Amino acid sequence: MRERILGNAGRGSAILLAVVLSIGIALAAWKTAAARATTAAAAHQPEPIEAVTTAVARAEAHRATTTSIGTVLALRSITLRTELAGTVREVALVPGRIVDSGAVLVALDVSVETADLQALQAQASLALTSLARLERLRQYGAVSAEEVDRAVAERDIAQAQIARTQAIIAKKTIRAPFRARVGIADVHPGQYLNEGTPLTTLQGIDGAVHVDFAVSQQVAVGLRAGAPVQVVTTADSTPVAARIVAVDARVDPVTRTTMVRATIAGGAPAPGSSVRVFVPAGPMVTAIVIPVSALRRGPSGDHVFVIAADESGKTRAHERPVRSGPMLGDEIVILEGLKAGEQVAASGSFKLRESVLVAVGGGSQ
Repeated sequence: MRERILGNAGRGSAILLAVVLSIGIALAAWKTAAARATTAAAAHQPEPIEAVTTAVARAEAHRATTTSIGTVLALRSITLRTELAGTVREVALVPGRIVDSGAVLVALDVSVETADLQALQAQASLALTSLARLERLRQYGAVSAEEVDRAVAERDIAQAQIARTQAIIAKKTIRAPFRARVGIADVHPGQYLNEGTPLTTLQGIDGAVHVDFAVSQQVAVGLRAGAPVQVVTTADSTPVAARIVAVDARVDPVTRTTMVRATIAGGAPAPGSSVRVFVPAGPMVTAIVIPVSALRRGPSGDHVFVIAADESGKTRAHERPVRSGPMLGDEIVILEGLKAGEQVAASGSFKLRESVLVAVGGGSQ
């Protein structure tokens, strides 16, 4: 009885195993058929095409530059100060006003000096009269030459004292030394000013300004008077052309930099402004230029997609690593990895991948 039961159980297990194996074979056959069907369907699907516009890489003369922060200075700029002490009688300092050369800006009280001048002029007149009388008497031998010489000296002393007093009066009348714009002032009539008191600043009104900036000693070696530089006042402004007029003869022992002065002929920013200066820092070389939109940046570095036909004549995109340089407006310099005349994807390059089929739009250059 026991042997019969074991025999029935063995036959049942064999049947179950056969059923499971049959089901597995059927599933594998179904999967294989489905994969073949999918492959056949994909083979009849058209290859995806990405639409892009292209640009032609072109050769252009380029010179490497370095950036420095500069300060704008007026060609003529002074801090106006009093030369002599005195009380303010008249003030014509209007901030922002443009004054002509010789215009009176501050007049100190000169009443004492004016009275002294009148007294000195009277003394000088008396000395001249006395000298004329003695010279007439000398013709008749009535006076000695010594008396005449003394009268001449007294005349000269009187005239020198007049000149001195007139100079003091002139120094107490402070005038604009050149055509300039007046800065902020805090001077009022009746105010007593000591010698050397600052009154205001005067910025010359000229069509040009200076820009002072510092460069490393290595860059300074290659700079000469007359060399062009580019000055940018704000991040989105157009660069303004300037020319170097002087390179300092010494190198700062702390920063190892050299001061350079350039001149902007027109369109100058206000004196005191901070600007960025692009300074030439190497020889002129031939570089490749492409639109900024054609350059792609990734973890592995910069690259572009070169558009070229394959063996069958279809246009495809191929990823090309490059080494990029500075930007030139809407374009960027490619230092390595690209040749002049090669066609690169410009707009739409972000959706490309290696060997993808592309359709070039109407924006190719």
